[in-house]
Amino acid sequence: MAIDVRHSAPAETSAHGTRAAKVVSAIGPLTVLAGVIWALLQPYRITLLDPHGQGLWWLAVQPPLLVVAVGVAFHLVVARPLLEDLEANGG
Repeated sequence: MAIDVRHSAPAETSAHGTRAAKVVSAIGPLTVLAGVIWALLQPYRITLLDPHGQGLWWLAVQPPLLVVAVGVAFHLVVARPLLEDLEANGG
């Protein structure tokens, strides 16, 4: 007795594709949120708040700010095109 799996495969692929799209679309905002929480928990790491004797490079390149920038860059540069490809391929 053969089981026809052609009927159940598209539903599984669609559910997996939707789950993958949700995960990919959440990575950027969650990274930004992690950077903001880090900045709130350790405000002394943001030298913009107390810039005495600090140069531009030291002021601009702070770990929580870099985490926020990476989250935004991931969302704009990686996630959006990837989500468009997932939609175009039916997944």
